[in-house]
Amino acid sequence: MEDTPGLSEQYRKASPWPLFVALGIPLSELGILFGLFPVAVGGLLLFGGSAAGMAAESGYAQTAWRGMAGVAAILVVLGLSFVFTTLDLPDRGTAILAAATILVAAAIAGELFARDVEPTY
Repeated sequence: MEDTPGLSEQYRKASPWPLFVALGIPLSELGILFGLFPVAVGGLLLFGGSAAGMAAESGYAQTAWRGMAGVAAILVVLGLSFVFTTLDLPDRGTAILAAATILVAAAIAGELFARDVEPTY
């Protein structure tokens, strides 16, 4: 009897990233709605990190760190547009810029210090 009936190597494996991408934006909006700045930034970090992981897993980004920098660049443009245009949503723009700053810092640290090492066994 098989340990995992119905599964074989021909089927694609399920990815956890879409769930976290889908939860990141509503969590951020709830943080904005209730005035919880850390929750808003955390939701955007969840969204950005998950989107970068999904891009790396599917092969669109060479590493998750570079994908994270790309997501951060998009968030910087979006955050600046919320703060400095006639949209005039400074709380939302500040949360987006804070999340983008943290994502850039994580991407730089990951690129510099995280090394992918092949297992020695």
